[in-house]
Amino acid sequence: MKVYAFVGSSGTGKSHRAQWVAKERDIECIIDDGLLIKGNKVLAGSSAKKEATKIASIRRALLNEPEHADKVREAIKIYEPQSILILGTSDGMVGSIAKILGLPEISEKIRIEDVATDLEIKRALSIRREEGKHVIPVPTFEIKRQFSGYFLDPLRIFRPKGRGLVPFVADKSVVRPTFSYLGRYVISDFAIFTIVENIALQTVGIHKVMKFRIDNMTMGIALEIDVAVYYGYQIPDVLKEFQSQTKEILERLTGLNIISIKLVARTLFVSLR
Repeated sequence: MKVYAFVGSSGTGKSHRAQWVAKERDIECIIDDGLLIKGNKVLAGSSAKKEATKIASIRRALLNEPEHADKVREAIKIYEPQSILILGTSDGMVGSIAKILGLPEISEKIRIEDVATDLEIKRALSIRREEGKHVIPVPTFEIKRQFSGYFLDPLRIFRPKGRGLVPFVADKSVVRPTFSYLGRYVISDFAIFTIVENIALQTVGIHKVMKFRIDNMTMGIALEIDVAVYYGYQIPDVLKEFQSQTKEILERLTGLNIISIKLVARTLFVSLR
């Protein structure tokens, strides 16, 4: 296995350019902020950007938690990549990660200055400092469960490869971690109920929400909803439409990952009009 390092100060745009660097050198996997990534898929690990504090984020990125490191090591053993690119803020950091994972010594180091101009680095630092934005080099759907409740922005980058060649397309996600805010935000259960109730009122065939229950989990939320359905409608079709709309609208408005929506048509409502 050949191990590469991609080194640069925090906020200089390493994660933004990681896929490009890997593509240019035909590197199979990337280790970035606690995640083992292959192409557009997360193979193992959990993102440091999900941590509530900067210190916890650093520990996660360094794979200091044995259980976390074990999962990444196991995935490397299973997938057997021939090359890995480790991202870090210093030579010491990338060396420490390689040692923790039992990888061979780093054979080549790429600096952020090798692949980005001074202006690009300054712009990246400004965005990090002023807006608190962090990039994760995988599509939003890959990390949505880890970042349930966060407002993730999908980002697609097209980079020309030269005349007559197919451009390289990189899917990424932009997130503002909790430690980038002055505080944290919470979405109340009542706010979620209000959204669901409004969706129900706009769904043809549903009279009202009769019972609502929400289970908050690490990876997202599970909903149990009882509704009254108007007499004369095909109940399975009505529930399917309501379920689909509820998942799509709730995830879009709140950033929450909807694990499941259990619906029960509790009663029929007969309109006299």
